[in-house]
Amino acid sequence: MSTLRVTHTHGEDIAVTAANGTEILRYVYRPDPDPFESRKPYAHPVRTLAGRTVTGYRPSDHRWHKGVQMTASHLSGQNFWGGNSYVHGEGYLALPGRIGSMRHDRFGGFEVGDDRFALTEHLTWVENGGAEWAREERGLTVHSVDQRAGAWALDWSIRLTNTRDLPLVFGSPTTAGREAAGYTGLQWRGPRDFTGGTAFTPDTGAGPGAEPGTGPGRGAGALMGTQGPWLAFTAEHDDVDAHSTLVFAHAPENLDERSAVHPSHWFVRTEPIPSVAFSWAFFEEFALAPGESFGYRYRLVIADGAWDPGRVAAHLEGLPW
Repeated sequence: MSTLRVTHTHGEDIAVTAANGTEILRYVYRPDPDPFESRKPYAHPVRTLAGRTVTGYRPSDHRWHKGVQMTASHLSGQNFWGGNSYVHGEGYLALPGRIGSMRHDRFGGFEVGDDRFALTEHLTWVENGGAEWAREERGLTVHSVDQRAGAWALDWSIRLTNTRDLPLVFGSPTTAGREAAGYTGLQWRGPRDFTGGTAFTPDTGAGPGAEPGTGPGRGAGALMGTQGPWLAFTAEHDDVDAHSTLVFAHAPENLDERSAVHPSHWFVRTEPIPSVAFSWAFFEEFALAPGESFGYRYRLVIADGAWDPGRVAAHLEGLPW
């Protein structure tokens, strides 16, 4: 008996449902209507096995934040993040001519097993004027659905190739002059009730059980721009008496200076919005030469309950890459 059910509405989205009947993931590749929001595929809603929604979609403060999505906030003068663009000395400006998009081309692989679902997607990154700048091979894998632990895992990979005859230069608002705003790369936006939650890493000694932002290393402020193998975010939901925890983890090669195209740092906020990004260009720009490629692999663990650092570490040890 299969433990996962996958439903593909062609041209629209792919939904993954666990054995208990909870839809845990919907991956939407239908283009959104507003080009200012940087049209691109995204995952929303994402839910825990108990059915708690842990992603936000088009929040009033940032309409272009959509669940979990691959982004590039500053890319050779274009904005593949969406919304206002940061310009040093002028702040955030509505510059629709800078907004790029990521076009779904096709699915190259689609594998459904009893306890695993994997897809391979081919996309093209298109600048605002219509020029094709990059080719992406994306992988999403749902696995390790564990009812007893109350958790499941989503792996998200990217392999990006520069198809221009010029270098692609990756940056962020921080590389453009704004402090502590190095967001770019794979981004998660949490639901409104995750605002004020607690973020922690293996080194902070932080976890649930105290007021957000208190204690040594507790909260997002101490973690912004830091590096590490994983970061966790836990919060209490409105409406129901429940907590959820998300864990954001790097594959080992992401943090290996011999194999990674550029160092990665955490972008994390709990106030005024809940958001985490695996930033690949937080403090410094990097360039990808014509014809060259880079790749990253990421893992998200979506869990019921308020996990502490020990439980996070133990669970990740049981999920080999």
